[in-house]
Amino acid sequence: MKIAIIHYWLVGMRGGEKVIEALCEMFPDADLFTHVHVPGAVSPTIERHRIETSFVSRFPRPARFYKSYLPLMPMALEQFDLRGYDLIISSESGPAKGVIPPAGAVHLCYCHSPMRYVWNMSHDYQEKSSRLSRLLMAPLLHYVRSWDVSSASRVDAFAANSKTVAKRIRSYWRREADVIFPPVDVESFSPLPKDEIGEFHLMAGELVRYKRPDLAVEAFSRSGQRLVVIGGGEMLSELRAKAGPTVTFLGHQPFNVLRDHYARCKSLIFPGEEDFGIVPIEAMASGRPVVAFGRGGATETVVDGVTGTFFGEQTVEALLDAVDRCENARLDPTHAVARSRIFGKDVFKASMAEFVQRSLASAAA
Repeated sequence: MKIAIIHYWLVGMRGGEKVIEALCEMFPDADLFTHVHVPGAVSPTIERHRIETSFVSRFPRPARFYKSYLPLMPMALEQFDLRGYDLIISSESGPAKGVIPPAGAVHLCYCHSPMRYVWNMSHDYQEKSSRLSRLLMAPLLHYVRSWDVSSASRVDAFAANSKTVAKRIRSYWRREADVIFPPVDVESFSPLPKDEIGEFHLMAGELVRYKRPDLAVEAFSRSGQRLVVIGGGEMLSELRAKAGPTVTFLGHQPFNVLRDHYARCKSLIFPGEEDFGIVPIEAMASGRPVVAFGRGGATETVVDGVTGTFFGEQTVEALLDAVDRCENARLDPTHAVARSRIFGKDVFKASMAEFVQRSLASAAA
């Protein structure tokens, strides 16, 4: 079979690109189509494939401003020539599923989430924009939403990365989706003996507003407990200015530093609502418990009272109460490690292979 893999952009290695990497391992002869590709920004496994970019890549400074070209991406996707391909797998979070498949081809979509800035988080993005931007965004978002719903009919079958995302697919596109958890490299993490655990809690990831890092910084500044923050992003300077002396910011760190902090922290703090959330699984693979907001993808990965604790409201008091409950529970690290294993790359590949075979058989029938 001739296979095409569609991804929204290839400008770094995050969760979506880890899925693409696994698909590239499954289908080593597949061709990749994307809006923008920064050579060297993704893994060698991805770079070995033939990569074709849309006309968006020819706009000014696409590696930096690619999200600003969102209104043109539907048209750009439809310009890809997919004649001759038998199987098309689109990776959706930015616009990717809207390609026009040739007659007879099977189009499968692995969805990380319907576009957040178009659907469930559109008002959050508009609140941060200027008045002129908000005026321009209203008609553009209406156009993109209309295209997004209509292009869902070009997909033969959907797979979602969590039950949370499957619900959004049902709400926005009126389609059902299989749930296949994304691949996490759990084998790269391991626990440490109890006497090597440090006296700090950890928060890791991009410091953006919807992840609510401000909540964790305020809580630990108020309580006087130690919090180490690994990661950068738009809120880094703001959070540093607000933080108390017990909160330490390390910025972006190499993998070995992150892995070491996972293994030595008292708990991982996960204060936002995510579609899925890879960071809690990496912490559990390191044998450490997770204190998470009890909504979204964390509810499908963390087991309350076994591998961590949940808090029900995004308040300082609720978070600190969950931290105390987590410490007093004295959770068994082996349970966290065992839980993390169901999210490994081999599990993803097996589930995805079964999904593809079943979809191909259904199309043939």
